[in-house]
Amino acid sequence: MTDAKPSWTPAGQNPPESPELDTATAALATSLNLPAGFDPVAQDAVLGPEVSTALARVEKQLRAAIAHSDPFADATSRHLVEAGGKRIRPLLTILAAQLGNGAVPDVVQAAVVVELTHLATLYHDDVMDSAPYRRGAPTAHEVWGNQVAILAGDLIFARASLLVSQLGPEAVGIQARTFERLCLGQLHETVGPRDDEDPVEHYLSVIADKTASLIATSGQLGAMFSGAGEQAVNVMLEYGEKVGVAFQLADDVIDVTGLKVKSGKTPGTDLREGVPTLPVLLLRQAAADGDASAASVLALVEADLTSDEALAEAVTALRAHPVTAKAWSIAGEWADAAKASLDPLPESTVKFALTAFAEAVVDREV
Repeated sequence: MTDAKPSWTPAGQNPPESPELDTATAALATSLNLPAGFDPVAQDAVLGPEVSTALARVEKQLRAAIAHSDPFADATSRHLVEAGGKRIRPLLTILAAQLGNGAVPDVVQAAVVVELTHLATLYHDDVMDSAPYRRGAPTAHEVWGNQVAILAGDLIFARASLLVSQLGPEAVGIQARTFERLCLGQLHETVGPRDDEDPVEHYLSVIADKTASLIATSGQLGAMFSGAGEQAVNVMLEYGEKVGVAFQLADDVIDVTGLKVKSGKTPGTDLREGVPTLPVLLLRQAAADGDASAASVLALVEADLTSDEALAEAVTALRAHPVTAKAWSIAGEWADAAKASLDPLPESTVKFALTAFAEAVVDREV
């Protein structure tokens, strides 16, 4: 099988303007399921167009980067890109770049790298979780089988690796360490906590590796390739780690509190698939400590949830139990820690946008 010459724009060149993403406001709103009026970036007459234009370039290069001359490889690689997505990681890369010289070509390419890496892991995650849907569409393994889905993920990661190699050895090292953490997170989730390990602490370490590591890398690369300086790079690394954990914890709660029409996620999806989430872990902890109401809800959660009626009953019971509010509170603590990590940065529209982003992570419409 021979691929056509990759058609993405090499580092150092700007692609033609693209209409895929019209405004930074829309990008932020879509990423976090926020109202269209959320506009900490677009309020700034200079920063808004800068971020919007950069995100459009990312989208254009992303689609070019996965292109294959082989029709089957092309179709499988495009599957999730065509389904859409939040593009949170590229967004943070572009925002972090505003701390330096803005979205120069290397920053845009780094944003494509982090999104490709994320997409590659989704193909593999869906196989391991036997997930039937992703972004409202059948998962790749449901369409083509497990082997093809795994290989499609590998193809996408290969393209990410090629792109990051063009950015230099430091970027390659960052990418390799990030991918190691992604794999370790999946491994630790698969084997579960040790007998002497607290399940909640184990889970937090899992999502730090599986989710937060790549979000942290996104901010790190954006600051680094924009020439923002060592302090800004370190701030974005810490911020990304903490806001990434907050984001995943909020997603956990949305699984039991969200309305599909607003969040795009059917309530109880994680419960039905047996995915461990913070509300359930807290529920088990409360039941083990003698909370009778927690034990009653846990019985519903751990029952056969095949039917929609059983799932709805479990979701309703878990939503009403205090552990769900506690999970929200823990997510908020991580978001607050992310905001605090921005303290060394001077006051600016960018800092305001990053602060608003962390707040929005745990204040989404659900």
